[in-house]
Amino acid sequence: MIDAILLTTARLCTFAGAQQLTNATSFFFARDDRLFVVTSGHVLRDESSGHLPDRLEIELHTDADNLAESTGFSMPLYRNGKSLWRQGMDAAGSIDVAVLEINRTALPESTVYEAFTPANLMSVRERVEVGSALVVIGFPLGFHDTLHHIPVARHAVLASAWGLRFQGEGLFLTDGRTHRGSSGAPVVMRAGRGAPKALPWKLLGVHSSRLDVGTRDFALDEALGLNCAWYADILLTLTE
Repeated sequence: MIDAILLTTARLCTFAGAQQLTNATSFFFARDDRLFVVTSGHVLRDESSGHLPDRLEIELHTDADNLAESTGFSMPLYRNGKSLWRQGMDAAGSIDVAVLEINRTALPESTVYEAFTPANLMSVRERVEVGSALVVIGFPLGFHDTLHHIPVARHAVLASAWGLRFQGEGLFLTDGRTHRGSSGAPVVMRAGRGAPKALPWKLLGVHSSRLDVGTRDFALDEALGLNCAWYADILLTLTE
């Protein structure tokens, strides 16, 4: 038996035709009878860097008794020239979170996964103290248990005031070591009483990127070690 939180998260690869472009992290979010894969918006499209994939592939477990069994599940990003994913916007601009609905009937019957639900979302009205311990579940630099196809967990702490939009954007800061490939990772903390028994974790945000400052002297100053995570309650809007 493994912790259910490790089954919420899937390794994601983007493709342009047959050419693999990037590795990233994704996770499952269920609402009513619908299922979505969630990742960072820039994973699916980033015009500034010329990153323009046309499909993604997530790695699925297919045997509950043998996690070494897995398969790739491909999903198109466009149909008739229109994007199939949803991405949030607010008064401050684009929100770096994207969701793509999964056709449940197309999944292998033996697919093994866990999904966050609205019950797992941490409300911005709840109290979360600065410095609280958080966990980022993902695939940094693509690293993971390649035999059992499960992600790794990295420690972080809440580095900005919970519930406030840092610098006016719909995000908060975490302090922790992250790497490329972690984009789209769920930022979570252990839930207290009243949490869903099947998945006793609270989903706070979606990891997006590392934060740096333009005034840093690369020869003298270390990187800040701070990261941007977008508030996960945007998922309620994107999955309506």
